[in-house]
Amino acid sequence: MRWACLLFPRLALEGALRRRADPAAPFALLDGTAPRQRVRAANAGARAYGVKPGQALGVAESLCGELATAPYDPEAVARWRRRLAAWAYGYSAQVSLHYPHALVFEVESSLNLFGPWSRLEGRLRAELGELGFSHRLVLAPNPAAARALVNGHDGMAVDTAGLEAALGQLPLGRAGFDADSVQTLKRSGLKRLGELFALPPSALSRRFGAALLRHLGELRGEWPLALDYYRPSQRFSREFEFDRPVHATAGLVFPLKRLLQEMALFLLGQDAGVERFRLTLTLEDHPAQHVDVGLLAVQRDAETLLELTRGQLERVRLEGPVMALTLTAGALAAYTPARRELLEGPARQSQAWDALRQRLVARLGEPTLKRLIEHRDHRPEAAVLAGAGPAAPAPSETRARPGWLLPAPSRCDEEIVRLLAGPERIESGWWDGNDVRRDYYLAEWRDGRRAWVWHGSDDAGWYLHGWFG
Repeated sequence: MRWACLLFPRLALEGALRRRADPAAPFALLDGTAPRQRVRAANAGARAYGVKPGQALGVAESLCGELATAPYDPEAVARWRRRLAAWAYGYSAQVSLHYPHALVFEVESSLNLFGPWSRLEGRLRAELGELGFSHRLVLAPNPAAARALVNGHDGMAVDTAGLEAALGQLPLGRAGFDADSVQTLKRSGLKRLGELFALPPSALSRRFGAALLRHLGELRGEWPLALDYYRPSQRFSREFEFDRPVHATAGLVFPLKRLLQEMALFLLGQDAGVERFRLTLTLEDHPAQHVDVGLLAVQRDAETLLELTRGQLERVRLEGPVMALTLTAGALAAYTPARRELLEGPARQSQAWDALRQRLVARLGEPTLKRLIEHRDHRPEAAVLAGAGPAAPAPSETRARPGWLLPAPSRCDEEIVRLLAGPERIESGWWDGNDVRRDYYLAEWRDGRRAWVWHGSDDAGWYLHGWFG
């Protein structure tokens, strides 16, 4: 088996920055309680002013007067780890949060689907880059070795034959031992993991205990490691809290994009999509406002979801200043990727029409978009009507009909240059009192256009009824 380990050295800071409107502005996470708070982590904007981990808050604020701060939140870090595990679940059924600050997941069984490791590695890094999380990534034959090697390497991929040599170069402080064991080993003159491998196991057990020997066995893959595997939730819910009230829907776009990216990765892990989800706007001094986003087809692409949701938000009038935005998808749907044809002719056109239909519904509202319903009637004005019924069946009429039918026929005696085809007699409507008797022709107009015209049995005048493309 082959296991990947992802280490997130700045997860707490980057998770907090994702919730800020300007992630580049000076910002720091704090440890401790006032008045003894110290900087735990700082972004590049703060470090440019000299702010660094370990500084007292007063010193950091004296260096950067614009410094924004927030307390370190272990629960928020745990939530981000679970969200990243949900994302990794899209690539492996065996994902574990066993190690702090890291994810380990088995990828051997995934390579047949996603391609060789180099391709899968590039895909993992690209998606993490879009999410804004810095990371280190290593591939090894077992999870313990992958976790240890990622402490000193990024991009390493080692097989069973080269595992012990790669592990042997690790300093003891990066090999996964607790701090007391590292101090004891260093006092014995040992510095690297390879020096431990060279010692007899019986001597190691007597001097340092069975726990150290077991850890060495886990690193080599000789001792089985029991892991608790992550199992994703069947419901997605994320909240974004604003630093200040938002008074226009345009101010919701940035956090909405982040939330939809997270939902798209969650859906990828579930191999699912959504047809409907809800935005809950927590308002200042008003009850919460709900916006239900309905889709015409199952979707999970973040950009598509953002475009459709923005279209619906443009029609929403806020009932008060927004303090928080929550995205909830309670019912997931089976997702089937769009079928691709070798030449991508009609299938591609069908996909384009589906996308256009989704955009129209998002911008205008579902009740506004009507379907064309075919009626079994020879009269052109009664043959196809707009309604909310099922999609029109394939038309039974095989003769040429104009693509643009006028709302009502108009007199056109002077415009016709010549008749190109016809007549076609349409006589119908005697049962509902709207009886018609018309002879239709294909006619050429003065400017070269082709029109559908008719004259009645009791009227010698010509009437324009439609245009051919």
